[in-house]
Amino acid sequence: MPADVDAPAKVAYGLTFHQLAIVAAGALLFYAAWRTLHAVVPTPVLIGAGVVLGGLATGLALGRRDGLSMDVWLLHAIRHTRAPRALSNAGITADTGVPDWVDTPRSGREPLPAPLRLPADAIDDDGEISLGAGRAAIVGATTVNLALRTPAEQAALIDGWGRWLNSLSTPTQIVVSAQPVDLASHGRALAAAADAQPHPRLRAACADHAAFLADLASRRDPLRRQVLIVHRTTAGESSRRAGLRRADDTARTLSGLGVGPQVLDGPAVTAALACATDPYRPPRPGGLAAPDAVITAAAPAHTKRKTS
Repeated sequence: MPADVDAPAKVAYGLTFHQLAIVAAGALLFYAAWRTLHAVVPTPVLIGAGVVLGGLATGLALGRRDGLSMDVWLLHAIRHTRAPRALSNAGITADTGVPDWVDTPRSGREPLPAPLRLPADAIDDDGEISLGAGRAAIVGATTVNLALRTPAEQAALIDGWGRWLNSLSTPTQIVVSAQPVDLASHGRALAAAADAQPHPRLRAACADHAAFLADLASRRDPLRRQVLIVHRTTAGESSRRAGLRRADDTARTLSGLGVGPQVLDGPAVTAALACATDPYRPPRPGGLAAPDAVITAAAPAHTKRKTS
């Protein structure tokens, strides 16, 4: 199968219809300017402007950045610069207007806070994500080192991977990310546990490994690789657990390939989404509270004072 099976078809001169439209729009713009200004503007000036316009049109048509055509990339850049920088999860309607805590700029050029609209609105205890019309489930997986396998084992693993890909009938996303590892905290925990070891050699080994982790954290920036497989349901599916069933099928299939898959439950999915939004912050010990959880604190101990 060719690798560029999804590439747009070439219409003429090795250009796609989208690229030809950009070049034609630039040519028509130069022709209209020539017909309008050739009697009042010197010809060399018009030719110079035409060369600049042709270079811009060619750059828009043929240029690419971050996997996007240059015109689409510039459109996203304009939308990003005009988008609000502050978002709020409070419901803001057209009738309420701007909240009292927002300082409205006098010039009107600074964008105001806008409502935060996330694609996911709820996470169940079993890990299924509500996406409005559809639902999704996430499978966390480890990696397999093919370089340590024999050619026959490599062929078997690739064949099993291909069978799993061919079995997919709904939208599936594979997200691979590199995240920092906090070795300093592990080193401090080992150093604190060294004195509790029952044998002197165990205490020495624990302290030595703690020093090794602390030295490695100070000299390097260790990373770990996280692989997430997201199964989504379609809008026409009535079953609420279709995503979890596909996630279970994926976990069973990949477990035969030497991968350690696990269907993530609600707290694990919450932690994975929080880590995806801020990968450089270490996870909180004990996990994150659910959006509807009531957070309470222990009442401070009151001491009785003697009055004389």
